[in-house]
Amino acid sequence: MIKRFAKYYKPHLKLFILDMLCALTVSVLNLVYPRVAGNIIRVGEVNYVVIGAAVLLGIFVLKAALTYIINYWGHVVGVRIQGDMRRELFAHLQKLPYSYYDETKTGSVMSRLINDLFEISELAHHGPEDVFLSVVTIIGALVMIAFISPWLTLIMAVILPIIMFLATRLRLGMMKAFEVSREKTAEINSTVESAVSGIRVSKAYTAERHEKERFDEANEGLKEARRMQYAAISKFNTAMTFSMDFLYLAAFAAGGIFFTHNMISAADLTSYILYISMLITPIRTFTTIFEQIQDGVTGFKRFTETLAVEPEKESENPVKVDRLKGDIEFNNVTFKYEHGGSGRVVLNDLSFSVKAGQTRALVGPSGGGKTTICNLIPRFYEIEKGEITIDGINTKDISLYDLRRNIGIVAQDVFIFGGTVKENIAYGDFSATDEQIEEAAKLANIHEFITTLEKGYDTYVGERGVKLSGGQKQRIAIARAFLKNPPILILDEATSALDNVTEMQIQEALERLSVGRTTMIVAHRLSTVKNADEIIVISKDGVVERGTHESLMEKNGVYAELYNYQFRSL
Repeated sequence: MIKRFAKYYKPHLKLFILDMLCALTVSVLNLVYPRVAGNIIRVGEVNYVVIGAAVLLGIFVLKAALTYIINYWGHVVGVRIQGDMRRELFAHLQKLPYSYYDETKTGSVMSRLINDLFEISELAHHGPEDVFLSVVTIIGALVMIAFISPWLTLIMAVILPIIMFLATRLRLGMMKAFEVSREKTAEINSTVESAVSGIRVSKAYTAERHEKERFDEANEGLKEARRMQYAAISKFNTAMTFSMDFLYLAAFAAGGIFFTHNMISAADLTSYILYISMLITPIRTFTTIFEQIQDGVTGFKRFTETLAVEPEKESENPVKVDRLKGDIEFNNVTFKYEHGGSGRVVLNDLSFSVKAGQTRALVGPSGGGKTTICNLIPRFYEIEKGEITIDGINTKDISLYDLRRNIGIVAQDVFIFGGTVKENIAYGDFSATDEQIEEAAKLANIHEFITTLEKGYDTYVGERGVKLSGGQKQRIAIARAFLKNPPILILDEATSALDNVTEMQIQEALERLSVGRTTMIVAHRLSTVKNADEIIVISKDGVVERGTHESLMEKNGVYAELYNYQFRSL
């Protein structure tokens, strides 16, 4: 772990070395002070006192300058390392498969990206610097005491390992407590994120009490974890405080005995006491930074755990494609979700094909795997058996970027980013001009609405598009797809839960969008799929019917039953 952590210092090595050299210089200057004080007492002349005071003043001024460099540039090193790690982690999160986000709470991801990396930043600065400064000071003080009296050094050398052993034993309890605290912090972050994101739903269903109970449960868990954490810290600090006091007592007693037996002079006794005080300071520093070290180590472990999650798999030699035609074929595809522990087979030996430019509609009861089929085409999940090909190329062999660049998706649950209308449409093509964005909006039947907004295309839509209606969100998603201009289009319940007028407007835009593209439609409203080249009826048992609307109605099977049920009142 240390080796892996150390690599993050490499880009900032010069600044880090400067920080450590300043810390080393401060340690050396600290060692000079007791010797100068002892010499002042030993000589006992006014002139030497003045000279000694001037030397000490110079030392203190230099220490002040070096301390500024340590505090400022040392923190800058920590912040830069934090920024590098955050960039690496965020880039890795972008590469993780859908299954990771199926199982991982948003609050947990945010906690690792923000809280954990802050603690790592503090460790990156204070850890090496404080440990190095403390070690140099301890060794230096023992060496200087050895010049005064080897026997006094031996006494200190016997006591110090005992203190270090005690600190190491207590450290194990702290590690466990800090890990639990981290987990509970992530849980409460996730609870708050969920509660805030769903505040409108909880208010609409008067579920504030339920949300408060959920929060109280998470809050109590965090309180208990923090109690255990501070119990471990208190035990550690109490033991260390007593140990330091005992060390000082032993040093005072030993020094007093040596002085009363004329084994050391008054000047040496003064220097010795000052060195003991200096020795105690870095040991106290060790006790105070242990909490910080534990925070940083725990955060770094969670950081590395996330980086260890395997990203989406690319082929060893991915096929680069420009614009695909859109011939899609499922050959004996079997798929099951591994997350959640169910392992239920969703698709079993599914086979069908879609010629370029054709439209396939997937209909049937919920849970049959219609949306799963759509998610498998852009390889959001990996199939267990069989193969999916586009233009005769196995999707596993196509570059993920090129594959998804050729696919446009308009889903029922449209995600709108916190930004402007223009920024949300531009997700289809970030290089698009304003004119191209407006043209896409016109094709999606949303341009006229946008022009009525106070700032037009520069209007802020709110977090997750809270200022937009469901139909407006859908049309922005359609505008994205127009701007992307993909050869393959996936429409997953794109017109559900809308009023009739809005549905007609969106259906018109979708029909315009589907022209000349291979289109996969998932729909419960069967009126929207009547013109599909083929309709595939899927249930939990697999494909039960397939054909055109007319042929399926003549067959008078499952599709006809669903269709007649929807339109029996008309």
